[in-house]
Amino acid sequence: MPIIREGQLDIISRSAEQTMRLGARLGTFLEPGDVICLSGDMGAGKTVFAAGIGKGWGAIPALTSPTFSLVHVHRRSKDKLKLYHLDCYRLSSVLDAESIGLDDILSNVSIAVFEWPEHIQEALPNERLWIEFRILENSQRNIVFDGIGARYTELIEQYRVYAFGR
Repeated sequence: MPIIREGQLDIISRSAEQTMRLGARLGTFLEPGDVICLSGDMGAGKTVFAAGIGKGWGAIPALTSPTFSLVHVHRRSKDKLKLYHLDCYRLSSVLDAESIGLDDILSNVSIAVFEWPEHIQEALPNERLWIEFRILENSQRNIVFDGIGARYTELIEQYRVYAFGR
C-alpha cells in the first residue's frame, strides 16, 4: 500500500470480497458533489468496487451494473441525497455524455460514480477521484487511486487512515 505521491494510493486486492470492502470504505466518506471515476479493463473489478461504494454510502437499492440503461439513480434512507452510477462504455464523445444528461447530474447536489470514464473524459470535471483497476492474476487486482484537486487529495488521506490505520 505505498503512497506514490500525495493524492495517490496503490492497493492490491486479493479477492472480489476485499474489492467490495475497499469500495464500501470509500463510500462512507463521499460528500455531495463528489465525482468518482472507475477505469480499467473488462472484469477488473469496477462494478464490484462501485457496489461497495453504494453499500458504504447506504444506497437503496444496491448498485448493479447500469450497462443497458447507462444511468442508475440511488437514494438512501437517511436523507434525500442521490448517487448516480453511470456506465460510459457505449459512449464515445461529449455529445453522447450530454445526451444522458451529464450536465444535470454534475450540477445536482449528488455523487457521481462513473465506470469507463475515459470514454467521456473531456466532459468530466477537472477535479475528481480517478481509480484505475488492473488485473494481476485471477483473484488479484491492483487498484490505484489518484486524487485530482484538494478535495480528492484529502479524501484519499482520510480513506488511507481509515482503511489502513496510518
